[in-house]
Amino acid sequence: MSLLDFALDIVRRVRARLAQVRRERRWEHLRAQGMNLGANVWLPDSTWIDPDYCHLITIGDHCGFGGECLILAHDAQMDEFLDAGRIGRVVIHESCHIGARTVILPGVEIGPRTIVGANSTVSRSLPPDSVCVGSPAKVVCTLDEYLSRHRKRIDESATFPYEKTAPSPELREQMVAATRNRDAYVVGGRSAELRGEGGTPRTP
Repeated sequence: MSLLDFALDIVRRVRARLAQVRRERRWEHLRAQGMNLGANVWLPDSTWIDPDYCHLITIGDHCGFGGECLILAHDAQMDEFLDAGRIGRVVIHESCHIGARTVILPGVEIGPRTIVGANSTVSRSLPPDSVCVGSPAKVVCTLDEYLSRHRKRIDESATFPYEKTAPSPELREQMVAATRNRDAYVVGGRSAELRGEGGTPRTP
């Protein structure tokens, strides 16, 4: 390793550590404000949590959020006309996975083990063990149906081992070739996280 590479590696590590410290402080602040934030939650920095009413928001253990999601616990659109704004609880039960840029509105409950597709709007409660998409988000299938479909596809598709670091140039080329006409799968990521080798920071 050259001196330049060594210096760049140190800078990268310092930046990653500072980002993790900021993330942990944010989690502590949300909890101090009364938000119920479970353990082992992937809550990206870009996930917007209603700052004034975060005490009305509950996120269960083992949940994950895509980038740029919004979680709202109030609606003040009628304030000019009624001199009142609506507030409502948001309960996201354990093992829910919320796709990128999803908007979750006040007064909803998302049942355990529910997947919400990217760019959805959750304006009403969603049942457990389901896959929901759209605006407003609606059930499209059960979780069992969704997992069964993907298990079959994994058996029939190219798979690549999860790597904590970026894949090699050769592996990247293989991924490009494998996904030219159909999807492929990266396997072992969750197992690596459970071993403490994953790259996704999660709440304690």
